[in-house]
Amino acid sequence: MTSKKQLKARIRQRMAKTGESYTAARTHFVGQAGPHSDGGWRFVGGHHPSSAAITAILVNQGVAVSEPLVFLAGGGIGAGYILWEFKHDQSRHVVLGFRNQWQYHNRWMDKTLTRLGVPYEEHTTGGARGASDRLAEELDAGRPCVILPDRYHLGYWRLPATLDGYGGHPVVAYRRDETGVYLDDRGQATLLVPRERVDAARARVGSYKNVTHVLGDAVLDEAALAAAAREGLRDCAGHLSAASDSFSLPAWRKWARLLNDTRNAKSWAKVFADGRGLAGALLSVWEGIEPIGMDGGNLRDLFADSLDEAGGLLGEPRLTGLAGRFREIHGMWHELAEAALPVAVPEFARLRELTAVIRESVLAEGSAGGAHAAEAAEELWKVRAQVDRSAPAGDMAQLFADLSGRVGAIYEAESAAITDLAAWRT
Repeated sequence: MTSKKQLKARIRQRMAKTGESYTAARTHFVGQAGPHSDGGWRFVGGHHPSSAAITAILVNQGVAVSEPLVFLAGGGIGAGYILWEFKHDQSRHVVLGFRNQWQYHNRWMDKTLTRLGVPYEEHTTGGARGASDRLAEELDAGRPCVILPDRYHLGYWRLPATLDGYGGHPVVAYRRDETGVYLDDRGQATLLVPRERVDAARARVGSYKNVTHVLGDAVLDEAALAAAAREGLRDCAGHLSAASDSFSLPAWRKWARLLNDTRNAKSWAKVFADGRGLAGALLSVWEGIEPIGMDGGNLRDLFADSLDEAGGLLGEPRLTGLAGRFREIHGMWHELAEAALPVAVPEFARLRELTAVIRESVLAEGSAGGAHAAEAAEELWKVRAQVDRSAPAGDMAQLFADLSGRVGAIYEAESAAITDLAAWRT
């Protein structure tokens, strides 16, 4: 019989090897997990932080709704690429946006809840004390809240101080007591964070300081879900048909060019001329694309599930065909991630393993897994600093050309699929 310790090790090994989410890797070994709860709160897991947070609250209200439909109501997938260069530690980090309006939390929340017909209140209290008291008031009244804290200050992802203030993703605060605030971050166990730490995390980033969404009681019938799905499909097609090379599909074309360019100041050949920081950038590409990362991955698989459900709701079999194409595109993204951070390189394999340990500890054990996550994080950032000091083994020009070709192929595939989606909506 497989012990709990052995099972956890096998799950982590699979996550590191395949880039799968914790849920997918665990299901491979033991099947679908049974329900987990904390008192009256039911943990339902989830894929993407934003859509998972809304889904969790609605499911705990007793509403029959799936995360794919919530995700679709918000406009489905998006596109975005930014290469950050940080002088304070000479690191490089790639940010990939995969959700519609990925850079605007409040706008996405507002339009998603409005399309679903879910009543809500949005609070953006400026003062830390007022924001803390307001959250306490909502939780004491039995109203779970979607909050957007800074990951570093929350603590359980075990990030280094160099990432203080670099943002985070939505989580659900569902109750509190004298020991702190209880959070649901798509896992199966409670994350208990001291109130003062939650307060600091919520107040850290000025653009969404102390933002809180409180959802009212919702009634979602099939007609409401169908209408939300239709609006989401229109939004997705229109958004990704735009010409922006920052926040629409041309962002992939831009990235492909910068990977292969030798003249542009933001080209990879220029930025990584001495190889420093390249390993960290490649790790951020892998983490961004694969579900093992903190943001849920490239989301093309979640969008495919959305299209399948929308096809049934709207009586449109063509959407099911598009779902198959986006699953193929999801595979293309996976292959890109594998090429960026190949497991055959020992240092890269170790980075992947340590990332998996942190993810599994947070999602499976919650606060109880804090020691495991802290130990793995200490080694992760030490190894990352070591490999960031010099270029990874191999021909960088060949690597960049390979990645460029893969990103370019994804751009062509997604552009064709979105063109077909746009034709359907008309």
